[in-house]
Amino acid sequence: MKDSICKEKMALVEKLGVHLENREQLAPVAARILSYIILTGKKGSTFEDLVTILCASKSTISTHLNHLQDLNKIQYFTKVGDRKKYFIIKKDIIIQHMDKMVSHWDDERAIHVEIKNYKEVINNSKIENEEEKFDLNFHTDYIKYIDDATASILELKSKISNNQINI
Repeated sequence: MKDSICKEKMALVEKLGVHLENREQLAPVAARILSYIILTGKKGSTFEDLVTILCASKSTISTHLNHLQDLNKIQYFTKVGDRKKYFIIKKDIIIQHMDKMVSHWDDERAIHVEIKNYKEVINNSKIENEEEKFDLNFHTDYIKYIDDATASILELKSKISNNQINI
């Protein structure tokens, strides 16, 4: 069973790694390190674990760990009597991602409001033939979707910030 869990974890590390490479503009090894740390959770991942599991050189792992720390994506803690560093994700990484999402959605919403207003005020008000008027339902529904998604993510962000949810 342990081998099965390990295989599943490593398959997910690879899948999440590819996703993070694209979304976060990370180097492949940095993305795999971040993925492994995310999937390891609160217990943390040691430098030695990462070298062994990811089959990368010590210098490569060290370089990417430092880069991920510089980007404020990971942090480490130590345990009493243990000289190892245990790497975990920073809670702020989730908050930062949520902020980026909301900012993107705000921009998206603004352009759709502007397009809808243009179609409604500039065009539809001047067109007498009902069949030629723009159907504004898409924009109305899309703006509502963005508003609902934004409210939902802000609620989740609030729960994370207030420690009502652990990540």
